[in-house]
Amino acid sequence: MDSKALGNYMSESIGRLMRGAYASVLSNPREALFVSRMAALFRRSERTRLKVGEREGIDVPPFLIASIATACNLSCKGCYAREGGIVGRDTTSTRPLLSAEQWQAVFREAASMGINFALLAGGEPLMRHDLIAAIAEVKDMLFPVFTNGTLIGPSWLSFFEQHLNVVPVVSLEGLQQATDDRRGAGVYERAMMSVNELGKRDLFFGTSITVTTANMQFVTSSDFLEGLSRAGCRLVFFVEYVPFDAGTEHLALKPEDSQLMEQLVEDCRVRHEGMLFLSFPGDEQALGGCLASGRGFFHIGPDGAAEPCPFSPYSDSNVATMGVAGALRSPLFRRLRDLRALGWEHTGGCTLFEHREEVERLLAEGSAEQ
Repeated sequence: MDSKALGNYMSESIGRLMRGAYASVLSNPREALFVSRMAALFRRSERTRLKVGEREGIDVPPFLIASIATACNLSCKGCYAREGGIVGRDTTSTRPLLSAEQWQAVFREAASMGINFALLAGGEPLMRHDLIAAIAEVKDMLFPVFTNGTLIGPSWLSFFEQHLNVVPVVSLEGLQQATDDRRGAGVYERAMMSVNELGKRDLFFGTSITVTTANMQFVTSSDFLEGLSRAGCRLVFFVEYVPFDAGTEHLALKPEDSQLMEQLVEDCRVRHEGMLFLSFPGDEQALGGCLASGRGFFHIGPDGAAEPCPFSPYSDSNVATMGVAGALRSPLFRRLRDLRALGWEHTGGCTLFEHREEVERLLAEGSAEQ
């Protein structure tokens, strides 16, 4: 799929997402008005991305992923942020962190280029209230913030009510046993308290579920999803497990599992029309392969490093020094796209994680040429 066809497909997908979001918040007039305004903005932004791309000689993706925090209050099993050096083994920082003003400038530039989605991750993003408050002032962007849910109290609830462009997405693994086994005793109960409070305030929010061979059938079941719906959840991210921990490879979806997962997600969309379902990397199959390295998105590390994706923490550029447009000219990104590396064979989950040795080699070759 060429860049223009990909852009059209993704714009149509964003349009469907916003229409679904609007339908799900009609009971909250303020939310409905906000979603309607954002939908109009996203339609204009498609043209903006094309104009900027032609002027700058780059392909402008419709969204970004940004790890804005380098600390976390939990120590979850198989955490990609810890394995990738974003969070230290003792839950403290191991990498520098851009200031709130720098992050705000990055997202203002992104918005001016027609990039309207930025998924915020960490660490635990809600440990940086000042930073998220600054980011939230970029009104032409929507910021789903991926959180373990344990820190959402009255002040954060009020913040989400005041800043509808910051959408909380609470991470779960299923029910209590599965969640607490991975994230720690008592985490499920605290996370569900947050989910219920968000629902009581009639806010638009979501959940993020790591899908493994052990929980795939359960987390796509009607019983589980209806429970989330009753709590007020309207958005579900399914993220395939990436086996950072040795000995957990059996939990990663194999190709046949991924194919089944695609069908299960489609069934979810039919059965639960009032909810929105996104699947990573499942939704990429319809888009001609991996969307990383600026093809559909790229990842920004806490220090501003422009990386192919969160599971492939390699960089030869930085948005703090060269801006978003400059980072999209990354030689590493270009090599990965030109070599069709984003369509490499893989057994499931993240393509670039499975081929990390090849990515490291491409990075080293590019550094040697400079």
